[in-house]
Amino acid sequence: MLELDGASLRVDQIARAATDSTAAVRVTDAARSRAAASHDYAEHVAGFRPLYGRSTGVGANRGTEVATSDAHALRLLRSHSTAAGGPRSRRRVRAMLVIRLNQLAAGGSGVSPRLLDALTAQLATDAQPTILELGSIGTGDLSALATAALALAGEAVCEPRFATPIRFTAGDALPFMSSNAATIADAALACSDLRMLSSASLVVGALSFVALDGNREALSPSAVVGSPFPGVSHVATTMGALVGDRPPARIQDPFGLRALPQVHGAFVDALARAAGVVETMANAPSENPLFLADSGVAHHGGFHAVYLAQALDGLTSALAQTTQLSLARLTYLNDPSLTGLASFLAGPEPGASGAMILEYVAASALAELRGYGIPVGLQGVALSQGVEDDASFASLAARNALRAVDSYSAVLGCELVAAVRALRLADVETAQLTPGLAAALRTAASLPGRLNDRSLTDDISIAQDLLPTLAQPTAL
Repeated sequence: MLELDGASLRVDQIARAATDSTAAVRVTDAARSRAAASHDYAEHVAGFRPLYGRSTGVGANRGTEVATSDAHALRLLRSHSTAAGGPRSRRRVRAMLVIRLNQLAAGGSGVSPRLLDALTAQLATDAQPTILELGSIGTGDLSALATAALALAGEAVCEPRFATPIRFTAGDALPFMSSNAATIADAALACSDLRMLSSASLVVGALSFVALDGNREALSPSAVVGSPFPGVSHVATTMGALVGDRPPARIQDPFGLRALPQVHGAFVDALARAAGVVETMANAPSENPLFLADSGVAHHGGFHAVYLAQALDGLTSALAQTTQLSLARLTYLNDPSLTGLASFLAGPEPGASGAMILEYVAASALAELRGYGIPVGLQGVALSQGVEDDASFASLAARNALRAVDSYSAVLGCELVAAVRALRLADVETAQLTPGLAAALRTAASLPGRLNDRSLTDDISIAQDLLPTLAQPTAL
């Protein structure tokens, strides 16, 4: 049971609830009471002052007074549900709904508690609307959340059907839309997936390190003194334990081995920062305006997801750099001057290509990943007659981070195929390895051992499927 209190939702909980459609979700009694108090305060305030989106239009229509009616609420939802592009996966939509429910549970939106109950019921039946890809610019996922609201109101089709539609009032429509929940969902899923791949990459990197007889001085406590960052310490300590005490082949290695703690450590730290921003936003009432009885009404800019955009820009940039080192290690493994093995880890046939094409596949995936790493913060826009004259484009940054997961997985899969192949060619036995790395090599036993020239497509796929297991410390 995932209990949402509007204050403590974590990335791993979001990912689990999104992946398991049967996972039970409920709002705590205290959180529902907090949301109800915000609703009561909003109803009180609405009696004596104008409120954006409730008694006025929105955007450039902010100065236009409107009747506070259900009809106004539905007009807002219908118009703002406009979107384009392909449908988002059910995992992404479910993550969005979980996050939106938790944000409403934080209190401050002013919506009726009925909406929290309806969202809880929707998650219980996994009734999901079709949410299209395009429509957000990082200042509130208006299209996605308007569609989600219409699903609760019974106007948008859900699969399976949502059996208990509810009524949206003037005080419900804009507050429900006023969130970056879809963007936060993508970012949360990306962080969860990248955490797994980051852990797996240290095991894959350690296999390559041993296959290349790397110099473990680069992993030593003395080396960490020169780079006193949390990520560097984590990578060096983890890999040092996996590699163990082995004689090196060189006084110092190429950067793919020697700078691995620094480059991957920067990624680890960027990932921690991004996850922290995701969790902060998933637990914050960011609706505009906010209704807090103890501090008043606030029309504000908390919907501007610039913190998330910048954190994700840093994350994908750091990911591209550490992925470059994975490709570098792959090229080392194919180089007989570094391994003492056959060129391209090939079989005995003259001119055999062996693992040559793994480099091309990995380079293709890396090129794609670099494209995802272009900072969205360089973009700008002015919309709604110039009233809304900036945007974070965090939505694009989150989609890019999520797309980068597959690219990174492909590169790691290629490196794993080559590392295991090199260790087998070198006749390295598990008894010669640390317990952790020996377990990893046993896990990789499902990789084909044939050295004849053939397609390695299935090998890459098998290797990618092994990454979640390699990422689990208990499995090693």
